[in-house]
This record gives sequence, structure tokens and C-alpha cells, in this order.
Amino acid sequence: MIEGKLQALINLLDDPDSTIYEDVKNQIISYGDDVIPHLEYAWENSLDHLLQQRVEEIIHYLQFNSIKAELVAWKKSESKNLIEGSIIVAKHQYPDLHEDEINKYINQLTQDTWIELNDNLTALEKVKVLNQIIFEVHGFNGNLKNINSPQNSYINNVVETKKGNPITLAIIYLEVCQRLQIPIYGVNVPAHFILAFAEKKNDVLFYLNVFNKGSVFSKYDIDKFLEQLKKEPKKEYYIPCDNLTTIKRLIQHLIYTYDNLGYIDKKDELTLLLNILEQ
Repeated sequence: MIEGKLQALINLLDDPDSTIYEDVKNQIISYGDDVIPHLEYAWENSLDHLLQQRVEEIIHYLQFNSIKAELVAWKKSESKNLIEGSIIVAKHQYPDLHEDEINKYINQLTQDTWIELNDNLTALEKVKVLNQIIFEVHGFNGNLKNINSPQNSYINNVVETKKGNPITLAIIYLEVCQRLQIPIYGVNVPAHFILAFAEKKNDVLFYLNVFNKGSVFSKYDIDKFLEQLKKEPKKEYYIPCDNLTTIKRLIQHLIYTYDNLGYIDKKDELTLLLNILEQ
């Protein structure tokens, strides 16, 4: 009965009357995400451009609503897992991405790192192991040729290509560290994103540049970097940030890249996602 009514509504999507379309669209949306396979089938089996365009619009609306709901739930969660957060963001561009494959890969990356670690290693020695496994064995590196491509900000694409920007490479590095209880955290530096090895929040031993294969540097280097940017030093540029801040930074970078490319619709939707995390 429900499927018959739903099919009747889908058949009305090519009605040229916009008032009728709005009413039909709202009724279809009321079915929730379960309606998406039916809409996809209708799209595949129709040659009507108007119907296909309207089906795409409704599917995108439903998928974007789901992303917003997932992001609200992620924000409320205690762990605010970085991989989960980055997957939610990636779904905005890749709604059908395979979450299990990403998590399976991160599990393998963590396992490979764990095998090489032991309790007797110093902080620098642990970082050396992390860098060896992540950047040499698994081959992750910064996308120097196209650093501002939006693809560098989508975790599924970074896992597949092994190329990313400072934020996505940091997310992968941080997730491994958090699973292995290694005290490495993100640091929200302007125009960059770095990591800090810190036994305590305000007691940083040294910093890491994952965009340069985990190279180690000091506070002095941050001072000089801020000087080049003509930025006043702030405490937040030197101390660890939380996972919420990291995912916010990921979205902010996507907004920046899409704004530069002129994709205003994507920029506006990502701004809505950022607002969820900033409320």
C-alpha cells in the first residue's frame, strides 16, 4: 500500500506545476531515507530530464539532512572520534562511501604500528616508529602538487590515494596515536595544522609536521612561522586542541577551497555543517 502510494508520488515529479511539485516533494521527503532506493530506481529508468533533476534534488536534501543529524550526534558523543567525524564530513561529497573499508584500513595501520612499539621507547623513538609505518611503509604524503584541492580533505580519498593535506594526514596520525594511547595531539596553527607530543596539555616536548612526513620541530619554529604570517602569538597556537576543533578546522578548509573554486552551494552547505559544531 505504502509503496503504491510512493510510486504514484514519484510519477508526479515531472508535473510542470511547481506548486504541485512542492507538495509532492514534501510528501516524498516525509518517508525519510528509506525512499532513496525508490528514487534512484526512478532516475535510472527515466529519460525525463525534469524528473531526474527533481529526483536528484530530493535525494540530496534527504542525504544532507542525514549528515546534519549524524554531525549533531557526533558532537554530543563523548569520544568525538576523529575518523567518524571526518567520514561524516566526507559523506557530503561521497554519500555512498564505504565506512567499513576506511575503518578496516585504520585498524590495519594501527596494528602495523603497535607491532613495532614497546614501552621502553622514548618519545622521539615512538615518533620515529609512527613516521616509518605511516609515511614509509603505508606511503602517506602531502599533496604538494595540488594542496588546495577539495579531494585532500575527504578521508576516503586520502586513504585511497595516500595523499592529503596537513589536516587529513593529522587525523589519520592522531587516530593511530589515540588508539595506542600515545600522547600526540593536534595544534590549531593558522594556515597550517601540526601535532604536539605532550605528556600534559601545557607541557609540549616537541612538535610534528605531518605534511613533511612527521618532521620534528620546536616552539621557536612556530614563532618564526607566525612572524612570517604577521600573526600575533596566541596560547592556542602552541597547545593541543580537541577533536571537535580538528573537525571544525577540516570543514573550514573545505569552505575555503570551495569558495576559491566558486562552488557557492557547497560552501553554503558546509557553512551550515560548521555552524552545527560551533553552536
